[in-house]
Amino acid sequence: MSIRWGICGAGKISHDFVVGLKTRPTAEHSVVAVSARSVESAAEFAALHHVERHYGSYEELAVDQEVDVVYVGTIHPTHYSCAKLMLQNGKSVVCEKPLTMNVKDTLSLEEISRDRGMFLMEGMWTRFFPAVSEMRKRINDGHLGEIKSVQANFGFRRKDMSGNSRLDNPKLGGGAVLDVGVYPISLATMVFGERPNTVYATGWLTSTGVDEFASITLKYSGERVAQLSCSIGVDLTNDAVVYGTKGKLKLQSPFWCPTKLETAEGVLDYPLPDVELPLNFLNSEGFGYEVEHVRRCLQAGMTESDVMPLEHTVIVAEIMESVMKQLGTMQYMKMAVFIDVEHPIFRQDDGWLL
Repeated sequence: MSIRWGICGAGKISHDFVVGLKTRPTAEHSVVAVSARSVESAAEFAALHHVERHYGSYEELAVDQEVDVVYVGTIHPTHYSCAKLMLQNGKSVVCEKPLTMNVKDTLSLEEISRDRGMFLMEGMWTRFFPAVSEMRKRINDGHLGEIKSVQANFGFRRKDMSGNSRLDNPKLGGGAVLDVGVYPISLATMVFGERPNTVYATGWLTSTGVDEFASITLKYSGERVAQLSCSIGVDLTNDAVVYGTKGKLKLQSPFWCPTKLETAEGVLDYPLPDVELPLNFLNSEGFGYEVEHVRRCLQAGMTESDVMPLEHTVIVAEIMESVMKQLGTMQYMKMAVFIDVEHPIFRQDDGWLL
């Protein structure tokens, strides 16, 4: 039976998600409804993608009884409210990264999904690309021996450097950490599978108070470390390397949506499927891998992914919050009152400890 998708938000990323979804068989996936802040935007989206129903409010999508799972593709600060609305109305949810803007809201969504018995997953599409699946398999099979280090970075120079773009606006979830830093942090969390003992961060802010560059070191138990960086001010190499006692694996740029994995035997290529419409973002054809995984989870009656578990989403949120706190970003200052006292981040002489 086809999984019936609803789309929350009619922007660029939702467009790419639907285009990627349509690389999968129609017998497995169908988009049946879309909602936006205006009925005009929803109608335009529905016409382009041949979606049967469109709504000018998110509430209407939430009560659509023919929707099985909702993809939330709105801007960062609205992820929490949109995902919460869908979960409370009995919808499974795949929400774009970052799941929310802070740890408290992340824990809240986790609690709601568990209480309702609904599927919830942060849309960290990186984990479902074949190159990353192969990397994970080789790590788990012991090909690299004991993993000692992860090095990853994601950085670009934003087109609008005037301070007026969304990326410069703390109220719109701007800054490097929330926008692109989530990818290297999530990759390190996937590889090590646990909370770091210590989080160190340094960098600088824009004139609007968001982080333009962050250098992050995560120290784990057993002499293991992740060295990560992110930027919206300079172009970085945008690759990722995992080092073990028996070798290394490298995800070539763009590591967050990779098609090439460097191994000891050579470079493995994973071509992307063809799509019918132009895309806004690099390699968005790969959304098909994510929706394929979600279908498997829903058919198995799972309430969370075994590849992108909620525990990892919480760990990533904790790390991002620690980094923003150390940098003194405006996003952190705005969210400080929401810090969960049961999951504190304490200042110590040797760094910030989770």
